[in-house]
Amino acid sequence: MLNPIVLTGTSVVITGAARGIGYATARAFIAEGARVFIGDLDGELAKTAADELGCIGAQVDVRSRESLAEFLAGVEPPIGVLVNNAGIMPAGPFADESDAVTDAIIDVNLNGVLRATKLVLPGMVQRGRGHIVNVASYLGEVPAAGLATYCASKHAVVGFSEALRDELDGSGVTVTCVLPSAVRTDLVSGVKLGGVLPTVDPEDIAEAIVATCRTRPSIVAVPGWMRSYEAVAALVPDRLVGAVRGRLTRQRVLRTLDTGARAGYENRIRRDVASG
Repeated sequence: MLNPIVLTGTSVVITGAARGIGYATARAFIAEGARVFIGDLDGELAKTAADELGCIGAQVDVRSRESLAEFLAGVEPPIGVLVNNAGIMPAGPFADESDAVTDAIIDVNLNGVLRATKLVLPGMVQRGRGHIVNVASYLGEVPAAGLATYCASKHAVVGFSEALRDELDGSGVTVTCVLPSAVRTDLVSGVKLGGVLPTVDPEDIAEAIVATCRTRPSIVAVPGWMRSYEAVAALVPDRLVGAVRGRLTRQRVLRTLDTGARAGYENRIRRDVASG
């Protein structure tokens, strides 16, 4: 039985934390007495958020190992908790998705997790303690039409998290994968996930992330009852599962995508893709 991570005075690193889940998570860790360091592609917004929260904020591009290394060099050692939260979710038909956008989704959502973990993990293993939280999505378990590459990237994060946790067994370092359902942030603006996933607040995810430091579980879904999906799906005939999924995702996500409400988020993502 692993001991809980003592958060008071512990350095906690959170990527993608200038807004949304990352911002709420930073605030929750600060409330526990942790020393929090937040990074975001928007460096100015990260610094503004850090000033509001009372922590340290800096620019970081998780697509770049050099940028991540520079960001982590500014963190007061040792790093006790790493929260890989940065992620993007462009939406639309897969055939219409440019290669640049596809590459960016994989590079941010998956490779960003791998890069940050590779940089932080050796120090944790050497000390024999540490905790890594990878924020995936329940869309890594539940498919959604119009979000094919996003689902693929999050499914990969789930697999990576479970495999790395097994690899680190007995080292004192643990890995938890958090599976949020639809979260009220810019990321899901204009995407009608109601009926596919329950909608929760960033603070709900933040609370779950902080709680993993006490119990260090393998996977946490928010809300927790969502974990029953896999068990039910395994017992239901494929044709019925496919019919239900199709009605929910195609009609509620792809065919009802509100491009107007989503324009601000999509434009920002594509601007970031172009700058990368």
